[in-house]
Amino acid sequence: MFHSTPDCGLGEAPLIVGVDEAGRGPLAGPVVAAAVVLCKPAPTGLDDSKKLSAKRRSLLEPQIRENCAWGLAAVGPAEIDRLNIFAATMLAMTLATQRLVAALGREPEAVFIDGNMTPQGRHPDWRWADARPIVGGDGKEKCIGAASILAKEYRDRLMCEAANAHPQYGWDRNKGYGSKAHMDALRTHGPTPLHRKSFAPVAQCDLFATG
Repeated sequence: MFHSTPDCGLGEAPLIVGVDEAGRGPLAGPVVAAAVVLCKPAPTGLDDSKKLSAKRRSLLEPQIRENCAWGLAAVGPAEIDRLNIFAATMLAMTLATQRLVAALGREPEAVFIDGNMTPQGRHPDWRWADARPIVGGDGKEKCIGAASILAKEYRDRLMCEAANAHPQYGWDRNKGYGSKAHMDALRTHGPTPLHRKSFAPVAQCDLFATG
């Protein structure tokens, strides 16, 4: 979706890519993945986006965008419903990494991925053999932490924009997760095109609304 190609200051040093996603659990909106190569000097204070305050994330995001190389990809609700959320996440990670590598024009030595699984062998277009799953990686590897911040901040903005068109669901506050206000609105108004109809709470509300 987007990429940045600053002078990374790495010379011929091996490239290590960090990958993370945001939005596997919500009932609405896309799943977003980011891939990041840290450049020199790297932003300070990188960590798991969930451990950072909203203010801190908002300060770090532009630093990452301006001073690192990165790629972003979003896979929307229709594709999530067609593929399933796991496969859609693997697709988003693959696309984000492809865009980063294409922008840099160099292949990475390794790709560090948050979690216990990688797209290696799980998406046909993934081509990087040294893909390393790291549980809690967004708090252990700064490149993954940077990716987690980009993915979350970008997805949060998308959901806040979507809230303008569908204000009754409170997406500016819950970001598509199944909060009480969101579930109440689903039962009253039914799902929108941004809802994941393959997710059971949405499917049940859709049936209730149309039954």
